[in-house]
Amino acid sequence: MAGLTPGLLLRPGGPLHPADTPRTVAVAAELGPEPGPDRLTVRIRLRGGTVVWSGLMYPGADETVVEEVRFRPEQYLGEIGRAYAALRRPC
Repeated sequence: MAGLTPGLLLRPGGPLHPADTPRTVAVAAELGPEPGPDRLTVRIRLRGGTVVWSGLMYPGADETVVEEVRFRPEQYLGEIGRAYAALRRPC
């Protein structure tokens, strides 16, 4: 699988930053001459005081399907900022 680089995903105002208007972010796609139908995407939006990732389909701890996860904006944006800063630090 290939996708956007972490620097592009995490940059300020980048694809993982939430907005009132939902956006679908292709996090990874099948490798090949052209991206195939196998893609890992997430729909991100700011709904009230919550960052919502939807369009998910994975088994939860209780084996029910998880279709949506929610984050507090301050924690979510803090983690994106922390990860972006770590990418920018020289090794």
